[in-house]
Amino acid sequence: MKLFLKGLRCFTEKCAIEKRNFVPGQHGQARRAKMVGYGVQLREKQKMKRTYGLLEKQFRNYFEKAARVKGPTGSNLIVMLERRLDNAVYRSGLGSSRAQARQLVLHGHIQVKGRKVNIPSFLVSVGDEITLKQKMHQNAMVLEARNLANTQGQAPWLEVDRENLKVRVLALPKREDVQTPPFNEQLIVELYSK
Repeated sequence: MKLFLKGLRCFTEKCAIEKRNFVPGQHGQARRAKMVGYGVQLREKQKMKRTYGLLEKQFRNYFEKAARVKGPTGSNLIVMLERRLDNAVYRSGLGSSRAQARQLVLHGHIQVKGRKVNIPSFLVSVGDEITLKQKMHQNAMVLEARNLANTQGQAPWLEVDRENLKVRVLALPKREDVQTPPFNEQLIVELYSK
């Protein structure tokens, strides 16, 4: 399944899924075994983990926090992952992929409420203002990401000022706001509650 992990490349014919949509190896194009039960649940968890760029332990910690919060665990998990700073930078269009947004955060180019934050897992809250450092405003990578974001939709929980490269968090994200890629969070809850 196409997870759009490579940014702009995923929208061109150079995308690996478009070129070769089968597993590597001599028998990759032969028939695939049908997945049932555990395999489907595991695949869904791996899809969410890889989309947000998390390791197993980090993902498990997010799941346990989501289970402790009141409400449906699956929706809480997605909302928590959407609130991560690297994801907010990606959703606002400052980075063309989550990996690129993560790198911007790690290198100290992102400020939250005027203070430098270099922790990608930092959870943004309502009213936070995310800005890009002044020296990065003319960076080719950032300008390319901004142009790509202009062609795509905008996250409804973020107010984006593309000219000044500022983002304000208007509200917490909702489960309905996350459409791509489509997640079935119920399978992940079932997997972890075994």
